[in-house]
Amino acid sequence: MTSGKSIDIKSFIDERPIAPYQWLLVVLCCLVVIADGMDVAIMGFIAPSIIREWAISRPEFGLVMSAAPIGLVIGSLVAGPSADRFGRKNVLIASVFLFGVFTIATAQVHSPAAMAALRLLTGIGLGAAMPNTTTLLSEYAPQRKRSLMITLMFTGFNLGSALIGFVAGWLIPLHGWRSVLLFGGALPLTLIPLQWWLLPESARLLAVRGASPQRIGALLGKVCGARFSVDDVFVSTEPPLPTRKPIGVLFSHGYGFTTIALWVTYFMGLLVIYLLTGWLPTLIKDAGLSVTTAANVTAMFQIGGTIGAIAVGWLMDKVRPAPVISAAYLGGGVCVLGLAWIGALSSSLALLVFAAGFCMSGAQTGLNAYAPGRYPTAARATGVSWMLGMGRFGSIFGSAIGGALLGLGWEFVGILSMLAVPAVLAATAILMAQRSSEDAATVQPNAAH
Repeated sequence: MTSGKSIDIKSFIDERPIAPYQWLLVVLCCLVVIADGMDVAIMGFIAPSIIREWAISRPEFGLVMSAAPIGLVIGSLVAGPSADRFGRKNVLIASVFLFGVFTIATAQVHSPAAMAALRLLTGIGLGAAMPNTTTLLSEYAPQRKRSLMITLMFTGFNLGSALIGFVAGWLIPLHGWRSVLLFGGALPLTLIPLQWWLLPESARLLAVRGASPQRIGALLGKVCGARFSVDDVFVSTEPPLPTRKPIGVLFSHGYGFTTIALWVTYFMGLLVIYLLTGWLPTLIKDAGLSVTTAANVTAMFQIGGTIGAIAVGWLMDKVRPAPVISAAYLGGGVCVLGLAWIGALSSSLALLVFAAGFCMSGAQTGLNAYAPGRYPTAARATGVSWMLGMGRFGSIFGSAIGGALLGLGWEFVGILSMLAVPAVLAATAILMAQRSSEDAATVQPNAAH
């Protein structure tokens, strides 16, 4: 390479073949997301056993179910600005430590209040992890394969959620529900040495923050399999920003309407997903099936989501991404209506749960891949994390309303029929986000890419 060149990091990554270390980064981030998915879904699988052992009502346990999502909001809102200031890697590793330790601690409690407090703290760690894996990977993935690589990473969430379902079905009859929490907390802690050793910091963030060319060159060369001259300099070309504060960027001209539309989409999608995964085991058990059957059927939602995420990500790299995500949300609405129509005792239950997961989780994962490109590097982690954080209110609402509706006497058919409405709203909002982003691009060409 010629000495003294000015190298635009994004263009350099986009123009080169994908190096083995970039695929390793997908795996490293995916391992974090697997652990995240396990801990997020864990309470839905152990809820029937806890309710029976502690002799509490479902609305009471709904408060426990909603504690982690509240923590997720806090973690997301704090993690993004922290990562834009202190770096993606440090914040990501700290978040993994937090949710691992507090999940293990949750296995020791004996009251709903103590469990809710620890789930809140667990949620803070969980909320900080996801936006940083998304942002870090997006900044090392070439544009032509970015959606596929990010959605491949996010299949770990569905795999983790499915894994903990099968683990719960196996461990609860043998060792009780506490053993499931111990398993779910130990796994992320084993990942920390590996993440510390192998995870890179974002080269684009380092360039924006004025790090030395030698540091950036060594890091970028390691990840992309390239060699640079000691005189090379590295830049991350960005549009001019109206403010230096990342949070202010989200609502500045060209980004404000996109930000709100992304929040609405994420809120509606998580409302559907959390109500289904959190309360479907209980609904199925109420219909007369065993705890193991309920856990295994609900796990099909996550398996479907894993395959759906890959399909949606692949399509997003081939055609316009927003219509792909919108179509998947609409498909999810049709599937939940189908579940309401066939009932919990139908032989097609597992198949339709799989299809609902394919569409809803596929769309939600695609949204995670879509969002980073809407924001510039200096505010990217904040934009992604605040979308996740504000959207998490949908998970809080979904978790809490499930218990409330059951307490009011709602059953399988009514609850699932209601979920078609937020699915359609999510499909509409993502198209509005795309329209706003296109309008902004006419004002700020090449922004956020």
